[in-house]
Amino acid sequence: MKLLKYAPNKTGLLLALSCNVLTFLFLCSCENDIQRINTITSAEILPDATGENYEIIYSDSAVIRVKVIAPEIRQFKSAERPYFEFPKGMTATFFDDSLNVESTIRANYVIYYDEENLWEAKNDVEVKNLKTQEQLNTEHLFWDENKELVYSNTYSRIVNKDGTFYGQKGFEANQSFSWWKLKGTKGTVNVKDE
Repeated sequence: MKLLKYAPNKTGLLLALSCNVLTFLFLCSCENDIQRINTITSAEILPDATGENYEIIYSDSAVIRVKVIAPEIRQFKSAERPYFEFPKGMTATFFDDSLNVESTIRANYVIYYDEENLWEAKNDVEVKNLKTQEQLNTEHLFWDENKELVYSNTYSRIVNKDGTFYGQKGFEANQSFSWWKLKGTKGTVNVKDE
């Protein structure tokens, strides 16, 4: 019977030692920060439902009033203030009693607080009244369904046949955009030559 001896060379010993040190450093660098893990996996920041290519119809007494089209929608019903998010924007079209388009609102990012019936639109917001050919542009807009009111507290511009008007402190209008007023106004008025 032969007795075998193992005599590791210096390279093998150095490699084994290096592997052990690297494993130890890797394990020491792991962190169990419960608050960070809860933040990452919080149910409040994960949507309860998602969908793509949505069309939502609002009607009153069987008459279509508003049609909303959105490429993506996310619902956060378990949030402290429940909301729907439209991260890729949306377009809302408002109709009169004869189903003619009165006005449109388009934005690149929208949140809808369903318990309050409040819409918040951001980033390149555009409102058009097709009957009066008026157009509003702003970066931040609110639409209160209960009050049928559209408003902004940020710089806004309205263009119509009479000129271009600026609201340094925002504007207020009804949801069909048939009347409006600017806050902190200035502008250029077109005057007809007689």
